[in-house]
Amino acid sequence: MLNLTIIIVAVCICIALILNLWRLLQGPSISDRILALDTMYINAIALILLYGIYIKSALYFEAAVLIAMLGFVSTAALCKYLLRGDIIE
Repeated sequence: MLNLTIIIVAVCICIALILNLWRLLQGPSISDRILALDTMYINAIALILLYGIYIKSALYFEAAVLIAMLGFVSTAALCKYLLRGDIIE
């Protein structure tokens, strides 16, 4: 029962990733595109965690934490560049 639930949730997250990709490519403004990229990071983390639960491996949880840290830093850097035009002051 858990395996079926994981597969259904993974399909839903894949649909969300496709919709985020559409927003990333067709976004009317740069802030919409940055938000879509940040949401894609979150969805990718969710997929990695679901796969780790599915195969019962703890290694994928560490990869998800690493992607979460990189996603946060890159979103913060993109927002700072968008607001000030320079990342390092």
